[in-house]
Amino acid sequence: MLKEVRLLYFGVILLTKKVEIYGHRGFSGCYPENTLISFREAEAVGVDGIELDVQMTRDGEIVVIHDETLERTTNGIGFVKDMTYRELRLLDAGSWFDPKFSGEKIPALSEVLQWIKNLKRKLFVNIELKTYKIEYPNIEEKVLAIIDEQGLKDQVIISSFNLKSLEKVRQLDNNINTALLFIGVPTIVLEEARRLKVNGIHCEAVFAVSEEGRTAREYGYPIRVYTINDRGYFKTLKDAEVCTIMTDFPNEFIVN
Repeated sequence: MLKEVRLLYFGVILLTKKVEIYGHRGFSGCYPENTLISFREAEAVGVDGIELDVQMTRDGEIVVIHDETLERTTNGIGFVKDMTYRELRLLDAGSWFDPKFSGEKIPALSEVLQWIKNLKRKLFVNIELKTYKIEYPNIEEKVLAIIDEQGLKDQVIISSFNLKSLEKVRQLDNNINTALLFIGVPTIVLEEARRLKVNGIHCEAVFAVSEEGRTAREYGYPIRVYTINDRGYFKTLKDAEVCTIMTDFPNEFIVN
């Protein structure tokens, strides 16, 4: 697997720091994103972790779906927040990608974490709180409760573009891993990272290779980069000492 690189130096094999590979919304390049089949297939090719997104239903269930609305990735219409969990489970979340995936469902976060818990190996999960467009009351408490119920705190990273959500998560749990998620190369990343007491930085490649990215690494923040689908970027990002690459095509970055 492409997790560590071996270098030969004067006849001695040296191990360099591995770059972890996370499946972005699972194996979303070849399977319908944020579905159980997408997560299972990502795990099957050997990823270190998966990334997923959560929203909340009208009746308070935490569900795994990227968009606030249903039209793009299901045969439903309207907002997730206006539907009950039972209503969402009646929808088809696979046919939009390919008819052969007809019948795939929007999973509950608890369902995905239960699957991870039952795996024979340790799989990490990055849970992105989709709270920057819609304010879901108490979603942070609910997500933390589900994580605690499954006993997976040491395998979870919670990220969000919403700084208030990250602040609330840290107030609720001082030990859970959190990550600041952002676009581009903002100049206040370190200031916000310290204020929010996050454990990592989730960014685009442009930040990872920037002077700001170098400074963040010097301060000890793990850099996880989204969403890299071109295998040609691997060396550049490895040289930039990123710890994780998130990709829609994990099979392209993992070599058996």
